Amino acid sequence: MNLSSVAIAAFRQEVWEYFEANRRAMPWREHTDSYWIMVSEIMLQQTQVDRVRPKFEAFIQAFPTLAALAAAPLASVLTQWSGLGYNRRAKFLHAAAKEVGERYNGKLPQDLKELTTLPGIGPNTAGAIMAYAFNAPVVFVETNVRTVLIHHFFEGHAKVTEKEITEIAAAVLDTAHPREWYWALMDYGTYIKKQHGNNVARAAIYRKQSAFKGSLRQVRGRVIALLVAAPRTIEELSGEITDPRLPQVIAHLRMEKLIITSANRVQLAE
Repeated sequence: MNLSSVAIAAFRQEVWEYFEANRRAMPWREHTDSYWIMVSEIMLQQTQVDRVRPKFEAFIQAFPTLAALAAAPLASVLTQWSGLGYNRRAKFLHAAAKEVGERYNGKLPQDLKELTTLPGIGPNTAGAIMAYAFNAPVVFVETNVRTVLIHHFFEGHAKVTEKEITEIAAAVLDTAHPREWYWALMDYGTYIKKQHGNNVARAAIYRKQSAFKGSLRQVRGRVIALLVAAPRTIEELSGEITDPRLPQVIAHLRMEKLIITSANRVQLAE
């Protein structure tokens, strides 16, 4: 899709005007330290802002620096993470902090490709870190960006591809003010969802998420919660969790290096 300069200017004006009148205050916007940004972006993966905000503040209080996070036991990290779900993200964040300390002298790299080599940081998360922490004019697409661009530029379209969305994101990017531009898109995207409904199903990458209750994710969360409190034997876990999928969950958690097993004992990895 080719956009005229007039169309781009009109779209930017609409986004900026909304942002100026409705800008949201968030702790990771007030202090754009790269560590804060990395923590917030990993927390925000598949999790809404209202759930992240209090957990983020508690997490930063517990681990005020990247070095403090790297030095902390995984059990402490998972304790602070409790309630956010997808515990792999906490493991990835902890591992990323350690790698930054070992490979980059404790400073998050200001390079998109290098960021994507860190655990839990894919291209879009790396792009967000580059834009928010370093004010770099990079192109990335996340849920709210996708929402805004589909709403404005793909009316009546189904199965809009990431390539199509990314091309529009690049065309409309305000390269002079990338950090604030993406903040504006985030806030405007929230507004679009409230006013017009969630159009995520029109994206080609959309996959409906299964319900949490009764899911493997629920069993995983229960295992992690028990092991945060103390190591358990297989029998003790089986007594607490009667779901027949428990052996499968334990095997997956072991493969992901979230837990370790020795003889009949199960505990969190370090």
